[in-house]
Amino acid sequence: MNKKLYRVRNWGEYNQSLVKRGSITFWFSEEALQQWKSTERSGKRGRPEKYSSVAIHCGLTLKVLLKLTFRATEGLIGSLLELLKWDLEVPDYSLLCKRQKELSLKLPRKARTNGEPLNIVVDTTGMKVYGEGEWKVRQHGTLKRRLWRKLHLAVNEKTHHIEAFELTDLGTQDCEGLPRLIEQVEGRVEQLTGDGAYDRFSCYEEAEQRGFHLITPAQRNAKTSVERPRNKKKASEGAVKKRDQVIRDIRELGRAEWKIQSRYHRRSIAETAMHRVKTLIGNRLTTRTFENQKVEMAIACQIINKMTTLGMPNSVAI
Repeated sequence: MNKKLYRVRNWGEYNQSLVKRGSITFWFSEEALQQWKSTERSGKRGRPEKYSSVAIHCGLTLKVLLKLTFRATEGLIGSLLELLKWDLEVPDYSLLCKRQKELSLKLPRKARTNGEPLNIVVDTTGMKVYGEGEWKVRQHGTLKRRLWRKLHLAVNEKTHHIEAFELTDLGTQDCEGLPRLIEQVEGRVEQLTGDGAYDRFSCYEEAEQRGFHLITPAQRNAKTSVERPRNKKKASEGAVKKRDQVIRDIRELGRAEWKIQSRYHRRSIAETAMHRVKTLIGNRLTTRTFENQKVEMAIACQIINKMTTLGMPNSVAI
């Protein structure tokens, strides 16, 4: 079978969106400068905050976007304010680091019709905190000082926007992160697609409780509840029946045909989102504490969603 060829129909618009991604005025706007100084009062003793959360968020966004250190971020902001001739003070690098964990961030999403059901695709990947580079590992092997976090993403199949994320340690399984992702999604989830790591009774129970359809391939050695009666004790009756049906469908149609009929291959959108994060942002977390790492990852997801909002390619088969 010949490989399909695709053509981007909206190349002009998509090309302009790629150009706008590098525009500093898109990330360092006049609206942010107007809200630079803090006007809120906490009611606590001591000197009030000088910089607003908008200023801290703006600085950290530039840090993540341009892959800067905290000190280099302070220098960049100072030079931008000087070029723009705004009489504003620059938050120092230590303040940016200290106030990072205090930020409460929401992911920007594309506006949709109220009540419109969502088709969500989920996947996980690793984000390095520290450790040897690939070249050293290849030449000398790995050492003990390596630390990774696991990033869980829930992506809107239609708009390619990241609807929810969760950052955990490597000991957290993919199926354990699923309930946390679903809780963050705004709107009704109609269908959720994930790889074989979500072939767990806990995931089927989550789908039954929240009323969405779960699409995940059963393991190759999977057996129905009739073949293994003890499976009935692991989950609710509805979850067991749904998994049994998936196993029977795969046996009847074949795994390849089942994936086509169930539209399982749409899960690749989540893998594309992971690739977009690691290509545009990087595969390494630069902050040390777990709280700051969560905020750093939230800012990264915000950046990806803003880039997606600018424009995406409309590819059609030819």
